[in-house]
Amino acid sequence: MSAGGAFGGTRGARPVPPEKGVFPLDHMHECDLEKEDYLNCLKSSSHKSEKCRRFSRKYLECRMEKNLMAKQDMSELGFAKVYMEVSEEKTANI
Repeated sequence: MSAGGAFGGTRGARPVPPEKGVFPLDHMHECDLEKEDYLNCLKSSSHKSEKCRRFSRKYLECRMEKNLMAKQDMSELGFAKVYMEVSEEKTANI
């Protein structure tokens, strides 16, 4: 019999926290509108997330404003300023 845990893990091993840490869930539904916009965009674009980046950005900005996640520069989250400006111009012209 091995000395592992119930699911084969090593007993006494310390868990490693996620890279960005734990963030609170949106129990008060403060960012539901932004979340729904993003999910609707994904559905209408055959789940191609690159077409919905502006909705993703708005959702993350909402979470930061409501203290549901740590405030960070959007470029640290993969939103380059130049890319977002060009993307918003293209979607405005459609």
